[in-house]
Amino acid sequence: MVRPIRPFPRPIELFQPTTPLSSRNTFIGAVEIGTSKITVLVGEYTGKELAIIGCGECASRGVTKGVVADYKAATECTHSAIELAERDAGERIDCVFMAQSGGHLEGFYNEASVNVKAADNMIEKEDIRTVCELAKAKELPPGRMVVHHIRRPFRVDGRIVPTSPENLMGQKLEVGYWTVHGQEQRLADHIHVIRGFNLEVRELVLSSLASGYMVTSPEERQNGALVLDIGGGTTDYVLYRNGVAHTTGILPVGGAHVTSDLAVGLRLTEGQAEKLKLRHGRALMQTRERSEKVWLDGNFSIGDRQFPRQAIEQITAARAWETLEVVKKKLGPSFVSEMCASGVVLTGGGAKLPALAECASRVFGVPARLGEAPGWVADNLRDPGFHTALGLLYYGVNSQGERASAGRRRQGFLQSVTRLFA
Repeated sequence: MVRPIRPFPRPIELFQPTTPLSSRNTFIGAVEIGTSKITVLVGEYTGKELAIIGCGECASRGVTKGVVADYKAATECTHSAIELAERDAGERIDCVFMAQSGGHLEGFYNEASVNVKAADNMIEKEDIRTVCELAKAKELPPGRMVVHHIRRPFRVDGRIVPTSPENLMGQKLEVGYWTVHGQEQRLADHIHVIRGFNLEVRELVLSSLASGYMVTSPEERQNGALVLDIGGGTTDYVLYRNGVAHTTGILPVGGAHVTSDLAVGLRLTEGQAEKLKLRHGRALMQTRERSEKVWLDGNFSIGDRQFPRQAIEQITAARAWETLEVVKKKLGPSFVSEMCASGVVLTGGGAKLPALAECASRVFGVPARLGEAPGWVADNLRDPGFHTALGLLYYGVNSQGERASAGRRRQGFLQSVTRLFA
């Protein structure tokens, strides 16, 4: 079969994982089931390199605030996006990395410490294994399952160790994990949508982690950064510190709520309000003259009418400011501006609202910018709306090496969820 010429860049060596997915080329699907749209990317993984070879998009149905509410509708549009992506790639997807969002996802921090056993105080693998298991041992309420155990840096006698503490000298070894967990039924719904297409879900990845890896560099994560992924129905956030995800969270508010505010405030349909938001919405007010008007369509057709530009900006700015304030409040003492030197990075379709970066800078008191994909990403995938799907490929495959020791347990998790709600 002759494969079509694609406007994607040549394969770029993104990583060299220690545990390849397969000895042959593997075609990986990145699936994001969002409130506004379904995005699917196909990557060809050779064991050393990953090339993006296909893309499919479809308007989302049956998804509310990142959660599948109508299984049949969500399945139909997701399958359409998968088919488009496979047709674009000219290949069948072998396995899927899947983004997770929604208000049912929560996180907590738990840490543990052990006394080093060796007489000479040299830390051994057994000490590391023991302290990690203790830190992850906190039980969840019934009906909840772990999505991520995110390890923070080890500490040896109180000092941070950025890498493995094995063979270091010390008396006390400490480590903590930020654990993200969700409702079993909600997780099962997402997995079943994909399995209905006879595809294997290889990994569930928090949306904020996927997009965060795409729009920040290792140096920025080391220096501290807050990534806000603003979608249609949710705002996912991840706070990085010392190079790793320190805190994550999800706010069930997104760009669609700005549209809804305009529809109610100006007595418009959702479609009309969306037009005004895209053309004239701002996260900070700019217009000073109350008399300044803008046209709904501008073609002077029947039903076309004018609206005060100032009123539009007031509504969109109020929602943007409130959303950012709520995120800051949810972060609480975890967010310290002095430990967020890289500032706020905005991504997702809702991040394109004009002046949102300036608004975020005022709310959080640190620099803010609109996130950009790395230079190797083709022009047709550089829009912020693709950052999560791109990050799914990058984050998912990169994490295989780190999670190799937990691989069998992880696969068992997905299988158990599927069996439980089949």
